[in-house]
Amino acid sequence: MSRVQLALRVADLERSIAFYSTLFGTAPAKRRPGYANFAVAEPPLKLVLLEGEPGEDTRMDHLGVEVESTAMVDAAARRLADAGLATRPEEQTTCCYAVQDKVWVTGPGKEPWEVYTVTADARPDLEGRTDREASAVDGDGACCPAGAAPQP
Repeated sequence: MSRVQLALRVADLERSIAFYSTLFGTAPAKRRPGYANFAVAEPPLKLVLLEGEPGEDTRMDHLGVEVESTAMVDAAARRLADAGLATRPEEQTTCCYAVQDKVWVTGPGKEPWEVYTVTADARPDLEGRTDREASAVDGDGACCPAGAAPQP
């Protein structure tokens, strides 16, 4: 099953987790320092929360499509490149506490999109932890910054 991903950078991660848990009626599927994600069944959505700076308004960080396999990522990369879009593939990259294969493209409004698959969990020892000091990757949210995709 494929699903759309929405990654938000939020100022108050704990408050945002509480809000989205209530909104979607589900707890986070993954919780790490500075990071949480929700695997929402209905509507099919991967909601990612990345800890931002205190006092900042919530903003979109990036968008994505989660697919089931590396073969599907490769097929999307070929389709996008054949359509003339600039692509930037990444293989076995660690992002958002997961090992992923992905391809980045940039939308016409400079919005970064990724088509990705998760191949393994990274740092499962941090599940449920909230202190950023526990993470050698400082929350791992910096791997997916806005502007990470290639420019058209």
